[in-house]
Amino acid sequence: MLGGISIWQLLIVLGIIILVFGTKKLRNVGTDLGGAVKGFKKAVHEDEKDADKKDDDQPQAKVRHDEAGNTYDVQAEEKDKQAAENDERK
Repeated sequence: MLGGISIWQLLIVLGIIILVFGTKKLRNVGTDLGGAVKGFKKAVHEDEKDADKKDDDQPQAKVRHDEAGNTYDVQAEEKDKQAAENDERK
């Protein structure tokens, strides 16, 4: 069946585990594990929703190169300000 393990061997192992840990402890572990899996699935589903919503809400950016002369030179402006201040001081 599962690599040479029969159903009887699995039942014996399960019985030993129940004797060692007890049913209450195993139930708590199962509940915690189930809650963790459920939380993980919920988080993955919400992330997929957010990604889909984000893609749908915002259009893709468009770059246009047909507008000429709209560059902004910060260094030139600073030089102009310094020159104007120097002229005012003189």
